[in-house]
Amino acid sequence: MKRLSLVMAVGGAAAFVVLAAVLVPWHPYPGGRLHPPAADSVFTQAQIDRATAYSHAARWLGRSSLVVSVAVACLLGFSRFGRAVAERLRGPWWLRATVLVLLVTVIGRLATLPFAIALQHQQLRYGLSRQSWASYFSDVAIGVGVTVVASAIAVVVLLGIARRWQRAWPAIAGVVIAALVLLGSFVYPVLVEPLFSDFTPLPQGELRSQILQIAAEEHVRLDDVLVVDASQRTTQLNAYVTGFGSTRRVVLYDNLIDELPRGQVLSVVAHELGHAHHDDVLTGTLLGVAAAFLGVGLLGLLVGRRYAGLRDPAAVPLLLALFALASVLALPVENTISRQIETRADVDALVTTRDADSFVALQRRLAISSLSDPTPPAWSQFVFGSHPTALQRIALAGRVLGGH
Repeated sequence: MKRLSLVMAVGGAAAFVVLAAVLVPWHPYPGGRLHPPAADSVFTQAQIDRATAYSHAARWLGRSSLVVSVAVACLLGFSRFGRAVAERLRGPWWLRATVLVLLVTVIGRLATLPFAIALQHQQLRYGLSRQSWASYFSDVAIGVGVTVVASAIAVVVLLGIARRWQRAWPAIAGVVIAALVLLGSFVYPVLVEPLFSDFTPLPQGELRSQILQIAAEEHVRLDDVLVVDASQRTTQLNAYVTGFGSTRRVVLYDNLIDELPRGQVLSVVAHELGHAHHDDVLTGTLLGVAAAFLGVGLLGLLVGRRYAGLRDPAAVPLLLALFALASVLALPVENTISRQIETRADVDALVTTRDADSFVALQRRLAISSLSDPTPPAWSQFVFGSHPTALQRIALAGRVLGGH
């Protein structure tokens, strides 16, 4: 089994590297490194001070929550917690495994809830959130439920395969878990997102016609454009693309449509359609598939014969702890790839619209509406930054179209 696990790990790592080399735009614009403008040339000092104050608090709360989350997962996973609880539970193995997933998830969420509440308080204080506390806790509960269901499915499948194929389980589990990653990304827009928000088609009119025209220019087949009722929860402005194939959706925040000038709205849309043109969601999913093979291979090497070769439900807390650690270690790689993909979408938006003024005004407006730090610490941006900073994106406009 160890040899098979090693082959899985090496093969998954090699597949990830090849996919990243081929599919990720490592040089999305010409001319070498960007030189962002000074923050005080784009924002007022009051705006910089306000964004810096909020970002400092949000970073402290977010990083503290992450540390506590991983620490709790490791405490439960590397102690006798799983064994002690499993010995007290009755019923079939899959039910005991599901109960352990529920317990570990709920304990972990309760441990980090004070940080989440403090962050929500900060967002209310700074005017970033409109959400009532009742609605907020409802979203927390739904989020826990989604996490429990998804984790329980993955864990039960993994343990079931290990119980059925004691020697070959890493190979079989790698294929099945990879298939679940694909399936999860495919159904997420239609099964999970509607649990949190309401989506309606963008009404017929000039904006819809302009969006469909941009989609045609970017060679994107677009069946519909959806509007989400984000203004019920937040003052922040956003849009996104999710899913792939028949579940691909381009979604605009309702407040983005209502509050931004038309040129800025079209710049956002062109960015998101750039993601759709390059199938960036599918790219992320395929990288996740390769990571699944790597993860299952490493799991086989780390677990070995412990927990009867991963057939014992008592292994559940250990599995969740290892996943938590892997998620943190993967952050720099994941976000480095994300920044490259986001930059390419920005380039597509600029090339398609040929409207650098709207693009620059949009980046300024988005940064102000979200109170994002214009000059975050380099280490923080490297590890946690999924997008380029506003100043980097403004510099990109000058690089791509010139004159800015």
